[in-house]
Amino acid sequence: MFLSLKRSLLCALPLMLGAEVTLAEVPTRTFCSWDPVGANGPLVTMVNEMKPKALAWGANLDVKAYTDEKIASNDFKAGACDAVLVTEVMAREYNRFTGTLGAVGAIPGEDELRSLLTTLSDPKAKPLMREGKYEIGGIVPIGAVFIFVRDRNVDSVEKFQGKKMAVFDNDPVAKTMVRRVGGSVVGASLSSFAGYFNNGSVDIIFAPAVAFDTMELYRGIEGGGGILSFPLLQTSMQIVVNAERFDENFGQNMRSWIHSQLDTILERVHTAEKTIPSKYWVSIPETRHDEYSQFMRESRISLMNDGLYDQKALQVMKRVRCRHAPQAGECSTNDE
Repeated sequence: MFLSLKRSLLCALPLMLGAEVTLAEVPTRTFCSWDPVGANGPLVTMVNEMKPKALAWGANLDVKAYTDEKIASNDFKAGACDAVLVTEVMAREYNRFTGTLGAVGAIPGEDELRSLLTTLSDPKAKPLMREGKYEIGGIVPIGAVFIFVRDRNVDSVEKFQGKKMAVFDNDPVAKTMVRRVGGSVVGASLSSFAGYFNNGSVDIIFAPAVAFDTMELYRGIEGGGGILSFPLLQTSMQIVVNAERFDENFGQNMRSWIHSQLDTILERVHTAEKTIPSKYWVSIPETRHDEYSQFMRESRISLMNDGLYDQKALQVMKRVRCRHAPQAGECSTNDE
């Protein structure tokens, strides 16, 4: 799903940050990276490219590849890994704040996304990145998530009723959202959801543009399907570290450096979206945008009240939205 990010994520590394550091002077730390392709995949490559930087930050990374994200996460929790790279959904287990950054409709566009990531990369935001012994060492955006439908006439919330939708087994938020619109939940995994859509086992899936080619999603929308042009949410990959196993400033150094690569990362996201043929996009009339936004806002508040979204994260993202659109009606309310 993320093969298109190979060149964009953490590229062009200098060998060191300045002072000479030898392997004998720094402790070895195990970094477990999920990658659906395995040891030669783009995500493992990204982590390997980070190793020279990590040396200067005080850790010699021993990178291990996993094709099953759940096993990587379980090994991390068991102490077999000192750091792990997982999807935002899996990262919720370690930090409810960053696990809420993909809340539906919370970050409507790139301007708001840039503002949010700039805020969270600042050292002042470090307390938000730490939950117990776990610290988020980096947030790597992989683009907006769109709704893929096998029938392009299914272009409104009302028409989702009764439709079969693939939802990741470890994502209670998505399951709740599907039930909220009257859809039928079909449990899936990162390795199976595309196949379900392409062979017609489900009517709807949710995915970023980078999945279009790599997961061959065009097979599922050929013959009358499409991609709703209204973005549902912003999603990311996240690096989680056991802060007790690293230098005090390791997490902040990693976050700052990853943020310095934001332009390159987002350019690859743009490219992925632009390469999707225009015939597959289903335009949503401007007159319905407010309706969609209101539905998602009500959903965020409901999910927050159910304990599935972190209230502090929603508040931070609301401040970001209101900084960009202070005239919005939500900016005068206190319910999020």
